[in-house]
Amino acid sequence: MFVTIPGRERIPLRWATPVLFSLLWLSFITVELMPGAEQRRLLMEWGALSGGLASPEAWFQALRTGSLWRLVTALFLHADWAHLLGNLVFLLIFGLPAERAMGPWRLLVLFLLGGAVANLAAVIAIGTPDRLIIGASGAVSALIGAYLALFPGAKLGVVVPLGLFLQFVKVPAPLLIGVWALLQLVFTFIGPAFGAVAWSAHLAGFGFGGVFALIARAGIARRMRRRRGL
Repeated sequence: MFVTIPGRERIPLRWATPVLFSLLWLSFITVELMPGAEQRRLLMEWGALSGGLASPEAWFQALRTGSLWRLVTALFLHADWAHLLGNLVFLLIFGLPAERAMGPWRLLVLFLLGGAVANLAAVIAIGTPDRLIIGASGAVSALIGAYLALFPGAKLGVVVPLGLFLQFVKVPAPLLIGVWALLQLVFTFIGPAFGAVAWSAHLAGFGFGGVFALIARAGIARRMRRRRGL
């Protein structure tokens, strides 16, 4: 007699999201501990600046000097605690389930490349030259766009504080995305980043994430089947 035993789902270690979380946090703490003048100098040297990369000559110069890497290093710099914590919360909410589906290496590529594309969009779109563009919002937007493209009807578990108790609830992913967009809008008009939110970066990151997920969907599906032992 042969009995079919359903394959057990293997849950691989999700390390990419915790690594990104730790790097974002440690980078912010390191910058915060610096004197004010040193902070400003570091942000201007490692953050992306608007008004550049508008011509082939500017691209060649950026490639020659290595300043093109600013599009990536800017992801790990933040203006204030609210800026950082907002990105960290949504990195965990969408990063962990996205990594479970697509794997750590795809998630790293999506975060870094999507964030760089988002920052590039802001560099080109912002008309005022030498405006500092920092933060992981574009990269987080790419994760959100990819997750929505892969699982448009998904629900995500969140912990809601109810008085002295914490309640675990399932919330539709589109609703959480709406909350995230609302927070970005609020931060546009209050706080130290008043008027400085680069919406072009968010939109570019979100669109890049959706396209990335659609292109990689077949590979992600194969990975999920292998993980389930099918």
